[in-house]
Amino acid sequence: MASNRIGRINEEIQRELAELLRNLKDPRVTGAMVSVTGVQATPDLRYAKVRISVLEQEKAKDVMKGLKSAGGWLRRELGSRLQLRYTPELVFEEDDSIRYGAHMSELLSKLNTGDSNEDA
Repeated sequence: MASNRIGRINEEIQRELAELLRNLKDPRVTGAMVSVTGVQATPDLRYAKVRISVLEQEKAKDVMKGLKSAGGWLRRELGSRLQLRYTPELVFEEDDSIRYGAHMSELLSKLNTGDSNEDA
């Protein structure tokens, strides 16, 4: 029962953070394509691990620094939007699953075009 509640809270935090990132004024974050791919809160809701995906690899370190510096503001805004006893401390970690998926898709498309050339 508690894990279902944590799952709903994770989804709500993810939704709110995605919206808050659009309003963030830090140029390190706004200049890049940033997505919140997942949130995993601890059962006591003291900490939440936020998985962030950045499409441009060269901007990833700057984006993570920008998010870390804006963490207090993001936590405060989350606290005002969510009705929780404790607003979790946000721990950001880079997630490269979207970039990896795009790379695999590119490899598969190259493979498909290579097969069609051999048949002709």
